[in-house]
Amino acid sequence: MAFSSMPFLCVFLPVVFLLYCVVPSLRMKNYLLIAASLLFYAYGEPVYVFLMIFCALVNYGIARLFDHCSAGQKKPLLVLALVLNLGMLGGYKYAGMAVETVNLVTNLKIPVPDIRLPIGISFFTFQALSYVIDVYRQKVEAQKRFSTILLYISFFPQLIAGPIIRYCDVAEQIRERTMSIEKVGEGLRRFSIGLSKKVLISNTMGAAADYVFSLSYAELGMPTAWIGAISYMLQIYFDFSGYSDMAIGLGKMFGFTFQENFRYPYVAVSMQDFWRRWHISLTDWFREYLYIPLGGNRKGKTRTWINRVIVFFCTGLWHGANWTFVIWGLFHGLFFILETLFPKLTTKMKAFRHIYVLLVVCVGFVIFRADNIGQALMMLSVMFTKFEWNSLIAGAAASVCTRLLLATFIVAVICALPVTEWIQKRKAGNANGFLNGTAVEILSYAGSVVLVLLCMMSLAGGTYNPFIYFRF
Repeated sequence: MAFSSMPFLCVFLPVVFLLYCVVPSLRMKNYLLIAASLLFYAYGEPVYVFLMIFCALVNYGIARLFDHCSAGQKKPLLVLALVLNLGMLGGYKYAGMAVETVNLVTNLKIPVPDIRLPIGISFFTFQALSYVIDVYRQKVEAQKRFSTILLYISFFPQLIAGPIIRYCDVAEQIRERTMSIEKVGEGLRRFSIGLSKKVLISNTMGAAADYVFSLSYAELGMPTAWIGAISYMLQIYFDFSGYSDMAIGLGKMFGFTFQENFRYPYVAVSMQDFWRRWHISLTDWFREYLYIPLGGNRKGKTRTWINRVIVFFCTGLWHGANWTFVIWGLFHGLFFILETLFPKLTTKMKAFRHIYVLLVVCVGFVIFRADNIGQALMMLSVMFTKFEWNSLIAGAAASVCTRLLLATFIVAVICALPVTEWIQKRKAGNANGFLNGTAVEILSYAGSVVLVLLCMMSLAGGTYNPFIYFRF
C-alpha cells in the first residue's frame, strides 16, 4: 500500500475518510485511525506490523515505569529504551552491512544475513525514541492510554516516510481536534500537490536518472552524466517533499497539523541554510536528541566540529546500510566545517552562493544514489573529466534527452522555486485585483482537481514506482 497507488486513491482513503466523518466521538475516531493505520501497514508488511506494535508497547511501558521510579532508577530505564530501540533498528537495518564490512576488512567469509527491512522502521523508531526521551526529560507526561501511543507511532499518513513527528507536538491534537470544510479543502489541495510532485515530476526524472546510472563508463559522456545527476537531484526532492506534502495534507483532513518538512532547499545560500530547509524534521531530531546532548557548540570549536561530524555520520547512516550514505553524510559535514572556518565562502556574491550549494548538493546526491563507492567515483570522474564524444556516447545521450524530460525539467525547476510564496504576497497586495483571494482559491482548487485526474491517468497507465524513502 502506498499513497501513489490506485487502491489507496480509489478505495482505502475514501472509505477511511467517510467512516471518520460519520463516527461520532473523538475516541472512536482515534480507534478508527489506529485500525486503518495497522491495516495500511499490514497490507505491505503483514508480519512486521507486529514489530511496530511491539515497538509502541515497549516504549509505552518504559515511559509508564518512569512514574514509579526514583531519579537514580530512571537513567538505566532510559538506557534500556535506547538499547532496545536502536538494537531493533540496527539488527534489521545494519546487520548485513556490519558483516560485509567485517568480511572486507578481515578476509573472513561470515555468511551475510538476509534480513528484509521493515518499511519505515527508521521513522517510527525515531518517533518512539523521542517520546521516551521527552518523558524522561519531563517535557511531557507519560501517556496512560496505550491506544494514544499506538496512534502516535502508527498514524498512516506519516508512518512510512515521515515527517518525523514529536509526541509533544501532537499529544494535544490526539486528545482534542476539530474538522472543518476549510481544513479538509486545504488538506486535499496539499495532498494533490504532493501526489503530482511524485507521479508527474519525480517518476519522470527518476526514469532518466535510473537510465543514466545504469550506463557503463564507455556509454557515459559528460553531458549525459550531468543530466543523470541533476535528474536524480530533482527526483529525490520531489519524491520526498511530495510524500511530506501528502502526509501533511492527509493529516489536515483528519484534523492534525504537522510541521513542514521542506522549505525550498534548492534556493539555499549555504549548506547550513540547506539543512534548515531539507528534511527539517530529521534535522530537528538530531539536533535535539544527539547534537545538544553531545554538547552542541558549548564546549569549544574543536568539540563543536567533532559533534557535527558525529551528527552527519549518523545522518548518513540513518539513510541506509551502505557506506555511500555515510560518505554522503560526512561530505555534507565537511562543508559545514568549511563554512565555519571560511565564513566569507557564503557571504559574498549571492549568485555564487546558490551555485556553490547546488554543486555540493548535486555531487553529494551522486554519492547517495550510487550502488557502491566505485560507481560514485566513476560518475563523478565522467562529470568533471571525461571530454570524450563518440557515437556510443551520443546514442545514450539521445535516448535520455526526450521532450518529456525537457518539459518536466522546466516544470521541476519552476516548482523548486518559492512560487507559492510569491503568489501569496501578490494575493495580499492585490485584494481587489484579478489575483485576489477568492480568485486564487478557486483557481487553486480547480487546479488540484486537474492534477489529481492527471495523476490517476498516469497511475492507471504506468507501472508502480515506490517512494525513495520507503526503504529508509
